[in-house]
Amino acid sequence: MKKNIEIHLVDLSTSLPLPYADEGIRAGFPSPAQDYMEQAIDLNKELIKHPSSTFYGRVVGDSMKDEGIEEGDILVINKSLELIEGDLAVCYVDGEFTVKRVSIEGDTVWLVPSNPSYPRIKVTADNDFLVWGIVTYTIKKNRRRR
Repeated sequence: MKKNIEIHLVDLSTSLPLPYADEGIRAGFPSPAQDYMEQAIDLNKELIKHPSSTFYGRVVGDSMKDEGIEEGDILVINKSLELIEGDLAVCYVDGEFTVKRVSIEGDTVWLVPSNPSYPRIKVTADNDFLVWGIVTYTIKKNRRRR
């Protein structure tokens, strides 16, 4: 298994309020643009609910590409959340981190990629396995290099 995530600490020592379109951004028909935005949003406060147990991870590899998670994307990972069936999780398996959907079938745990080029991973008693954290947000660059 290849390393497919780089883990980084969260730094909440600064605040950077950014203008916020509080009336929403339409994905359908355009609406008149707001002349100015009075609201501000701090992404640290919006995305980080449990600072002491939250980390960032940068995706390496393409095993989750069909889910829209691509190399270079940043994951917000919360270690304080309990796993729920179908969660996107960062798992520690036999000494390496991986990000996968977790499927539980009876007593069997499967780590499910979102790319048909990769097999599902069956977790057995022989594996050194831990659900390290639950992915709560994916931050991605929408303008890719050409």
